[in-house]
Amino acid sequence: MAEERVLTSDSFKVRRKSFNSGGLSMKNNTKRLVSLLFVLILIISTVTACSGNNAKDDTAEMDPGTNNANVTQEKNDVAFTDISGDIRGNTAPTQEQIDEVNATLNDTYLGDNYDEVIPSDYSAYPVKGDVVLDVWMPANSNIPDMNNHAVQKQVEKLTGIKVNFITPPIGQEADAFTLMISSGDLPDIIIEPGRYPGGLEAGVNDGAYLDLTDLMEKNAPNYTQWRNSDETRRKTTVTDEGRLLGFYGIAPYSEWTWFGMLIKQEALDKTGLAVPNTIDEWHTFLTKAKEVGYKAPLNYGSTYGQIFTGIINGAYGVWDWTFLDGNGKVAWGPAQPKAKEYLATMQQWNKEGLLNPDWATADFNQRMASAISGDTAVMMDSPDTMWSYWKEQSGIDFVGALNPVLNTGDKSATTYKNFKRTGTEAAITTQADNVEAAMAWLDFSYSKKGWEMINFGEYGTVHLIDDSGMPYYPENSYIYKDPEGQPVSTTLWKYRMHTWPNIRDEHHANPLITAKGSYSGEIRKYWTENMDTSMAVPPLTFTKEEASREAELGNQLSTLRGEYFAKIIMGELPVDAYDKFLKEAQSMGLDEFLSIHQAALDRYNKR
Repeated sequence: MAEERVLTSDSFKVRRKSFNSGGLSMKNNTKRLVSLLFVLILIISTVTACSGNNAKDDTAEMDPGTNNANVTQEKNDVAFTDISGDIRGNTAPTQEQIDEVNATLNDTYLGDNYDEVIPSDYSAYPVKGDVVLDVWMPANSNIPDMNNHAVQKQVEKLTGIKVNFITPPIGQEADAFTLMISSGDLPDIIIEPGRYPGGLEAGVNDGAYLDLTDLMEKNAPNYTQWRNSDETRRKTTVTDEGRLLGFYGIAPYSEWTWFGMLIKQEALDKTGLAVPNTIDEWHTFLTKAKEVGYKAPLNYGSTYGQIFTGIINGAYGVWDWTFLDGNGKVAWGPAQPKAKEYLATMQQWNKEGLLNPDWATADFNQRMASAISGDTAVMMDSPDTMWSYWKEQSGIDFVGALNPVLNTGDKSATTYKNFKRTGTEAAITTQADNVEAAMAWLDFSYSKKGWEMINFGEYGTVHLIDDSGMPYYPENSYIYKDPEGQPVSTTLWKYRMHTWPNIRDEHHANPLITAKGSYSGEIRKYWTENMDTSMAVPPLTFTKEEASREAELGNQLSTLRGEYFAKIIMGELPVDAYDKFLKEAQSMGLDEFLSIHQAALDRYNKR
């Protein structure tokens, strides 16, 4: 029996029409009768080898752990033939096997590789009828045309939902988003809805986005099961009032720290020094690096935060922004006691020529050009990025160093902590014509099949499946051997989605980590296991009133901090100018700013 699904304005409803097939899907109000019918028909179809099941003969290779190679695995009203024996460990799949993986919802070959099992509810697919969703998302230079992205084309075929992606020109995302919101002409779905003034929750409160609380369990069973399978995932995807407002990127684990100090191995060799740890050791190393030929040894600027990166300043407890103090209360990093000491250090390093002179203005391309030159010895960046630019493209080996500490014996620390919230998020707007279809399309990303496709791309050309049921990239994968010669930093977007509202498996699916010879994952794991993250603030949500005021104060404080700290480090202002900065910050409403964050933290802790 097969089923014909009809999308209505109220819900997904199912009508069924009968025809002979071995691929069985049974659901009836009388459970006992259903079970008997299911067994009877399954036996008949097996004996008669009646199509649909792709049944093997008695000599077929049996999947380890099973007693019958023709066993079917039932997934929420959809029965699949177990094909794990054909797919797992197969390094040269046939076209028929490739089609079975890529063109069907069969996921029996995928293993359960995490502490919690990824859901496999496909009862909504394929949606019948002409369903087309408009989805707005920011542009990505590595994806020329999202409407022709290979993964999204696969998702469209399996879900039966067509999508029209709307992407503004690169660099015009902010203006395009503002214009879209102000016009009142909204698409069905918005990727990165937090761009709304005041954030996602403000968008819901203002009537731009839908509150999905009462719809999630029914229309997004995979997302619901996955977010509820772990307390951290549950807590970070719900508001203080218990509302569910969107689909968040949520991982199977807390991802490794991704940003830190990276040193060229040749710089260590030329200076003859060990990897530095304390601020004094770093000063000695950078000074020596300059003496041996590195004109601007530390690339201090960063497109991730320019002056503030939480690396050097963290040694002084002068964190980038908010953090948790020793009592678990919210504090503001730039206002900490050792701020002047930090600024004096950086002013001295800048004066001595230890920093790149364009640190305050350099964009990403300028930084990478400097990185591969002979001027730079140290980058403050991601080892994934630098494995691509240094090792893969330029043959430059490097090592990772822990965040600096002030005194020998101090514990290296960072305010970065992944709370299993990762990737990005999506919201459904109040102008969505078909809310159920929009939720079904987003929910697919949280199914086991969606997890495979979005993280690892197409089976055969991009990934294969190992003996345990885990996807992996073979050496001849399009990820590493792109027919058009693109580097991995581009193909990780071209053949898969690197950031998306989905179950993101960064440790296994990031090709910059998993590439043969790559040690970026080892560096990130080393950082994560050896740095204190107790001061990290979890994802907070603000009330409508708080959000507006927090944004106003935050922008003013950020601008103030940027101006004062940059001028002090560049020597345009004396270090004592910090005292004036702090008074201005307090007069702007620093205490109010902190009280807003503390109230949000208190509510978060009670979720």
